[in-house]
Amino acid sequence: MTTRSKRVAAGRPRYQQDLAQGLERFFEPRQATCPWCGSGRLHQRLRTADCLQRKPGTFALDQCGNCRHVFQNPRLNAAGLEFYYRDCYDGLGEATMTRMASSPIAIRLYRARARALPPPARPRRWLDVGTGHGHFCAVARTIHPDTEFDGLDIGQGVEIAARHGRIARAYRGAFTELSRQLAGHYDVVSMHHYLEHTVAPRQELAAAHTALRPGGHLLVEVPDPQSAAARLFGRWWGPWLQPQHLHFLPLENLCGALTAQGFTVVATDRREPHVPTDLTSAAANVLSRLLPSADVPWLPEKPGLLSRTVRPVSLLAGAPLLAALFGLDLLLAPVARGTRFANAYRVVARRD
Repeated sequence: MTTRSKRVAAGRPRYQQDLAQGLERFFEPRQATCPWCGSGRLHQRLRTADCLQRKPGTFALDQCGNCRHVFQNPRLNAAGLEFYYRDCYDGLGEATMTRMASSPIAIRLYRARARALPPPARPRRWLDVGTGHGHFCAVARTIHPDTEFDGLDIGQGVEIAARHGRIARAYRGAFTELSRQLAGHYDVVSMHHYLEHTVAPRQELAAAHTALRPGGHLLVEVPDPQSAAARLFGRWWGPWLQPQHLHFLPLENLCGALTAQGFTVVATDRREPHVPTDLTSAAANVLSRLLPSADVPWLPEKPGLLSRTVRPVSLLAGAPLLAALFGLDLLLAPVARGTRFANAYRVVARRD
């Protein structure tokens, strides 16, 4: 039995105990009004499943007809978030996430994020919120060698990042709860694809305001729910990433919230943050739903011989298609960055 098989078998009793109690307990009551503006003009944008891990459940995203905010409704509660995050970034999913974070596309994005500060900013201390295993900080240090990078996250990855020397200090917990002890410590706070995971984005922006010194900068990068790719690919669009992404903020909404929190928006960018994987991730999501599942602890038992045979053969057969789509994603990236097909945006704001 492989190490992974042992970990799957060890985790199965806990998952089965969780599932035996029903999925309903993982959700808050459905909201009748928009959590961003309070409007009751809601319509369902889409319903989908967990395409990444294939854990059981169906998830809905609603859109506000007033401010265009998109949000998970009903939203996962604390128990639901723990269940669906388990074994994604850590545990069984750690090796996969490490490979993705070390890919050439990821490193290119990390470098672009590190260079996003307006000149002549020379930060002394930088806090990366939602740092995961700290791969961004390790790359950013090559751009800012005189900067001390710290990381904050709710998972154990931040402690792994400190042990590997990618960050100087690891803060494990909720940013909204830790920000007071970090008040005025930082020249830069970055939130790269973090805000969409949070329960209360405005409170996260307030925490960033607290942690920054006056004149310091906040960098925010999030998926763009107004991207034409989101319409084109529907439920299969990779950045929807259900059930982990709870909020999708239109650019003008985020800029307005930053201004209200005491920031000045100094730059916005819909070009550079584009991640050229829309075709590939959509196809991978479809393939994930069609193929038999791998052996995972949220299945009641190990898949049978037929499933264990069909899955690797199908993956091998689908690999050339995914490779071709990935090449097409890269080829089309300059076009997408110049149009509304760009799938993410960045905001740089200064704490006044």
